[in-house]
Amino acid sequence: MIADGLRLTREALSVVLASEPGMQVVAQVPRGDEIVPNALRTRPTVALLDAHLPGLDGISAATQLKAALPRCRIAILTTPERASALRTALEVGVEGFMSKGVSVNELTDSVRKVARGDRVLDPRLVTDALHAPDNPLSERDTDLLRLAARGHTPPEIAEILHLSPGTVRNNLAAINRKVGARNRIEAIRASSARGWI
Repeated sequence: MIADGLRLTREALSVVLASEPGMQVVAQVPRGDEIVPNALRTRPTVALLDAHLPGLDGISAATQLKAALPRCRIAILTTPERASALRTALEVGVEGFMSKGVSVNELTDSVRKVARGDRVLDPRLVTDALHAPDNPLSERDTDLLRLAARGHTPPEIAEILHLSPGTVRNNLAAINRKVGARNRIEAIRASSARGWI
C-alpha cells in the first residue's frame, strides 16, 4: 500500500514498486484518514506512508494502522525537515523511516527489508533527528494541537477531550509560548515542521 497526498508521487511510487519482482501494490491512498479502511480491505504486507498526509498525518495514521493490523509493516517517507518525527515513529513501532531523497534502488531495497521484518532507518535522517531540538510539548499539548490543526475550535476540543473551554484556551496559549509562536496557526506550523504533531 502506498499513501501520499500527491497523485504524481503516489503513481510514480506505484509504478516503481510494481515493476519489482515479487512486489505488488494493493492500494494507493491519497489521505491519511483513508489508510486503515483500505488496509483492512487489502491486507498489505507493507504500508509506505508519506509523513505529511492530508486528513491525518503519516505518524498518526501509522499508530491507527498498527492498532488495526499489527502484522502490517510500516515505512515512513519524509523530508529532512521532518527528521525529528523519527522518535515518534519509532515509539509507534514503524519499521522504516526513509528520506524522500533516496534513490529508486535504495527505496526498493528498503521496502524489501521492511517486508522481511528488518528495521530500516535512513542514516541521514537519524543524524538530523539527533540534532533536532527536543519536543517541549506534553502528550496533552500534542493532542490539543493536533485537534486544532484539524480545524477544531477550542470549545470543540474541550468537548472532545472532556476539558473546560477555558482550560483549552489556556493550554493553547501555553503551547504558543513553548514553541515560540505568536498564535495557534504559527504553533501548528512550527510543531508540524519539527515533527512534533
